[in-house]
Amino acid sequence: MLQLQAIRDQKDEIINALKKRNIDAAPLIAQVVGLDEKRRATQTKLDATLAESNKLSKEIGELFKTGKAQEANVLKEKTGSLKEDAKRLGETLNQAAEELQTLLYQIPNVPNPLVPAGNSDEDNEEVFAEGDIPKLETNALPHWELAKKYDIIDFELGVKITGAGFPVYKGKGARLQRALISYFLDKNTEAGYIEMQVPHLVNETSGLGTGQLPDKEGQMYHVGEDDLYLIPTAEVPVTNMLRDVILNEKDFPICYTAYTPCFRREAGSYGAHVRGLNRLHQFDKVEIVRVEHPNDSHTALDGMVEHVKNILRELQLPFRILRLCGGDLGFTSALTYDFEVFSAAQDRWLEISSVSNFETYQANRLKLRFKDGEGKSRLAHTLNGSSLALPRVLAGILENYQTANGVQVPEVLVPYCGFDRIE
Repeated sequence: MLQLQAIRDQKDEIINALKKRNIDAAPLIAQVVGLDEKRRATQTKLDATLAESNKLSKEIGELFKTGKAQEANVLKEKTGSLKEDAKRLGETLNQAAEELQTLLYQIPNVPNPLVPAGNSDEDNEEVFAEGDIPKLETNALPHWELAKKYDIIDFELGVKITGAGFPVYKGKGARLQRALISYFLDKNTEAGYIEMQVPHLVNETSGLGTGQLPDKEGQMYHVGEDDLYLIPTAEVPVTNMLRDVILNEKDFPICYTAYTPCFRREAGSYGAHVRGLNRLHQFDKVEIVRVEHPNDSHTALDGMVEHVKNILRELQLPFRILRLCGGDLGFTSALTYDFEVFSAAQDRWLEISSVSNFETYQANRLKLRFKDGEGKSRLAHTLNGSSLALPRVLAGILENYQTANGVQVPEVLVPYCGFDRIE
């Protein structure tokens, strides 16, 4: 959430910056500024009314002490009127504050200057690519056919149990899935991230804190009776551990990693491009989350990008990194890098990670602050990234490592799963 002070002081700069998202934010910003002025004016009137009421109360006490009851009763009538005014102003103030909060939730984060202009994912900027795309045999299969051939993932059984988008992993498929989770967690903890186990459901306040709520696209599963939400990513519970916390500069950096299942409704996702593991309603992911001093957050973002690079190098998967354009940038992100693995069998790139810096946007919602060297309270910067999301990594492994005699397992995973080939 953008800071009100910033909106007041940098209104034109923010409007121009949000144009990179292809948004005309001027009307919404004008509403915010106007409502904020109303709120502040109401607060001033309320403060003056309460001050006058308190002053009269003291005068009434003095008049009663000196036997001037008639004068005191006249003033008492006036204080009664002031109390009614104060009640009315308080209600107006609360309503204005609620409306202002609702408006602020509708404004996305301001893109970092590094974010390229563009309308869609076609305008994302490739900043790095590495690895040789394997040349498969002419009869190479996509991962959903390989899963059926080797009986390692059952999509139909998942439909029977729950519905489309909830696959069942079997035998070596389940073991390979578990191996990837353990490998990702080990790589993250070796890099200094503290492993956490967190709830898979969160309350509304947590969803608001990291920006998943208000849920404009209907992506979150809601448990109505308990008013809880199934998490779309571990980012939500992990980052919310620091909600309403005041840190010290010496606490930075704060680095967490967590494995969780993730649940996303993915409304409107149909077609061949989402077949198999390409898009699911439930999937496993290992996340990394950092909280940084504002001076260090973009260096930390670069470090997170290098960390994910090294994992993909060990898996020996061809990958590329994209800097997302304004039109494809997530609502809460200031700067995002997407990692994509090339699927030789599908002949296309599959997104397997997003690494983002939210700068102060989430921290303002979370009231996540720190005391600087002068004792002033400032907003921290939050970052997160997939390290990694499993479905498309697994799809890339199955498709790129397939041979006439089965699917080889990346060497780095063999100690984790206990076999080197699926056949």
